[in-house]
Amino acid sequence: MRLDDAIGASAVALGAHDAGPEAPLRAHAGGMKATRGPRLAGWQQEFVLLGAVAVLLVTVGIVNPMFLGASNLSTIFAGNAYIAVAAIGMSMVIICGHIDVSVGALIGVLAMVSGTLAVHGAPPWIAWLVPVVIGAGVNAFVGMLVSVGGIPAIVVTLGMLSILKGGLITVTAGVWISNLPADFLVSQFRWWGIPSTIWIMVVLTTLAAAWLGSSALARTFYAIGSNPEAAQVAGIRPAPTVIAAFAIHGGFAGVAAVMFATQLQVIQSTVPTNLELTIIAAAVVGGVSILGGRGTVVGATLAAILFATINSSLIFLDVSAYWLRAVQGLLILGTVLADVARRRHRGV
Repeated sequence: MRLDDAIGASAVALGAHDAGPEAPLRAHAGGMKATRGPRLAGWQQEFVLLGAVAVLLVTVGIVNPMFLGASNLSTIFAGNAYIAVAAIGMSMVIICGHIDVSVGALIGVLAMVSGTLAVHGAPPWIAWLVPVVIGAGVNAFVGMLVSVGGIPAIVVTLGMLSILKGGLITVTAGVWISNLPADFLVSQFRWWGIPSTIWIMVVLTTLAAAWLGSSALARTFYAIGSNPEAAQVAGIRPAPTVIAAFAIHGGFAGVAAVMFATQLQVIQSTVPTNLELTIIAAAVVGGVSILGGRGTVVGATLAAILFATINSSLIFLDVSAYWLRAVQGLLILGTVLADVARRRHRGV
């Protein structure tokens, strides 16, 4: 099959969740071509999330005006930007029909690698780049185990979670990294008066959204996640596609690790509790179907911001922060149930 025919058939395969699982097969048999990007479910979820953030800001701001203070808003949007960046890569893996529960531990390990390089005199750009490369390499290996080895992603990443967490504690002995060079702390930079992490989050979200909507490789993510059998008939090879999705996810995890490592003057030997669940929740609540084949990274970023806003709201309203987990759980459950109902209605 020629490349343009394969891409055309795979692009039609992206609409399988709308037209039924036979659609890609019919498209392939008829030699149909398509040049449009993935057929997504629109921007309804993104508008809902944006509205929820706005309503929450206004409501809590009325109750406690300090909530809208510059320092608190900076914490909400800049302090949690690394979660949004990690959720971008996670979205691609889930769109491809898989999941990664080891991303939190990977971010912790990569943060320590970045900090170790910095305190040992490596140029800042080296300390920033190495975690991205290692993250992509580690997750490419995970993707290979999943796609070539045929091992379920949940099993592989659970194993990787234990390896990374155990290795991190063993190597660091729980000791934090301190005395970080000032020029290494990229998360503390401000560009045109705006925290650098907000710029990084916005730029990466924009670039990833544009790439997912126009790239031939990105279309294969949707095709594999929507209907693997039909995608194979269309000429798409599952193994390279899955490996690429995991590798890109690992690269985003590396960027998130650098953002996390450079927030403070020290780097903790652990990451926030249940970080991987927060990242997965941001992707799913952001509109990425847990069943694969559908979603956008813009929604994932907005969901991460919503979680940060809810967490800060609970503090300012003097409500236990543990309620955040309950709210996240309800949002995930509601989003998944809505997705399942939508798919059943469409006959998928």
